[in-house]
Amino acid sequence: MAFSEKFLDELVDRNDIVDVVSGYVRLSKRSGANQFGLCPFHSEKTPSFSVNAEKQIYHCFGCGKGGGVINFIMDIENLGYRDAVAFLARRAGMTMPEEQSDGESKKRARMLSLNKDAARFFYEQLSTSEGRRAGEYMAKRRISPATAKNFGLGYAPDTWDSLEKAMRAKGYSDFELLDAGLVRRGKSGGFYDTFRNRLMFPVIDVRGNVIGFSGRILGDGEPKYMNSPETLVFNKSRNLFALNLAKKSKSGYIILSEGNIDVVSLHQAGFDSAVASLGTSLTPEQARLLSRYTNQVIIAYDNDGAGLKASQRAIGILEKLDVKVKVLRMTGAKDPDEFIKAKGPDAFRMLLEGSEDQVDYRLRTVTEKYDLSIDEQKVEFLKEATELVAHLPGAVERQVYAMRVAALAGLGADVVTQEVERRHKRLVRRAYREEERQQSRPERQAQPVEKELRYDDPVSATAEEGVIRLLYLDPELARRCSLPAAEDFTAPALQHIYSALRGRLDRGEAVSTAGLGEALSGPEMSLLVGILQKPEQLSRSEGTLQDYIKIIQEQKELREQKNAPPDFQAIIKLQREKGKRYEGNG
Repeated sequence: MAFSEKFLDELVDRNDIVDVVSGYVRLSKRSGANQFGLCPFHSEKTPSFSVNAEKQIYHCFGCGKGGGVINFIMDIENLGYRDAVAFLARRAGMTMPEEQSDGESKKRARMLSLNKDAARFFYEQLSTSEGRRAGEYMAKRRISPATAKNFGLGYAPDTWDSLEKAMRAKGYSDFELLDAGLVRRGKSGGFYDTFRNRLMFPVIDVRGNVIGFSGRILGDGEPKYMNSPETLVFNKSRNLFALNLAKKSKSGYIILSEGNIDVVSLHQAGFDSAVASLGTSLTPEQARLLSRYTNQVIIAYDNDGAGLKASQRAIGILEKLDVKVKVLRMTGAKDPDEFIKAKGPDAFRMLLEGSEDQVDYRLRTVTEKYDLSIDEQKVEFLKEATELVAHLPGAVERQVYAMRVAALAGLGADVVTQEVERRHKRLVRRAYREEERQQSRPERQAQPVEKELRYDDPVSATAEEGVIRLLYLDPELARRCSLPAAEDFTAPALQHIYSALRGRLDRGEAVSTAGLGEALSGPEMSLLVGILQKPEQLSRSEGTLQDYIKIIQEQKELREQKNAPPDFQAIIKLQREKGKRYEGNG
């Protein structure tokens, strides 16, 4: 059962897209009705993510994502359509219509309930005689009972089916446990617990839902840490351990560490902004998640080869966002947990205050690779160091660090500065040429950003886009004009969008992103919004529509005749003819 048009209209009215997006993205730059910010869906330094208050849509000119307020919540919160509607309804204090939930929403809610009950089961095991092993381990690691309760830590018994039996007693099936990653199927066809003899760390999302688990083995065995597999509610590359707690911190920064124990130890010592990346190197999705809650990240990875390599990778990801990055330089300890136990919280606080700017950290790392008393190594050092400084965006910043490099190498500042600027100009020219090369290819311009939506006949698809755009902007055309059949559309995505649009028009329903949201996939909605962003002249909409339909028919005839491949110059001509600013609202 679909949501009523009246309900969706009220939902969108009470959830202004600028207000909603501003909770996740810092919008600053304005251009007409559009406000711009850094896209939360891909890494960028120059804002290309626009939000239009008049049309109540968003669109990123970089990655192509777009849609209405419901689509934004679906993308940013990783929710299905109905769950996103429920999210916005709660935000606006609206009551959801009485309707039967769809299968995925029910399954998602059931899995979250199962995870919560499993977390409660693991926590209760700490009080049992068998759970004494976990208690002894926590005492050894100096984890207090209060901290264990705050994080919801627990114990997975060293048995084959303790959790399975407990959850079946609560009414959950083995297949539900399997889907949640809490049991595995044995060779004989039965099921056994995934986590056994492990200290359990529930992974809780920023909304307070238990979405998965991370377990550290007690005693010998591999793997030392085990995470839940990917499920309907858990994706480790898009979540961070303890962000549900760290987001409340007033410190002004987030400490990024490698392990769960490090995070627990840091919070217990008073550093309540610590998070960990769930056993993986920092991912772009995790970095963008961090950027929603802070503009400064302090990397506190292990003080070993793997930790140094992970720090470099994290810097490379975070520097693409509007985030200031610093790096801790620990001595006398391999990780934050060990450092705090050996030297205390006050020493760690001094370490935080003296953390290095990421450029200082990277320059020091380069310097330590070479013996600058040897000319050959000094030359190699200068090549790598000037290339590092040349990538810095600000001229003043490049000047300062060029002088630093010159001092380290014992050379004149002018020589190093000139080399840095020469390399910087080369990088700029290379980027400019690449952009020009991409922009000069009409076949590429005609293609959607999403590769899976590629057009086989770009000429026809450009006209198909025009038909969709005109019908969306001027719905009365559906009543006044003869329209093409959906089967005449060459691109499956455009055919689906057109069919959904025609369906609403034929039923006399209003056309909006909210109304089309349930029928279209995320990439299809992004494609639709991208189509609406292109210019269109509405003063002679009927004639323009017929022009588009004529092109579609001509291309159909050419394909039937197995004629030559599409003439991309036709695309350029079509875009020039229609390249005036369009009138009207979206």
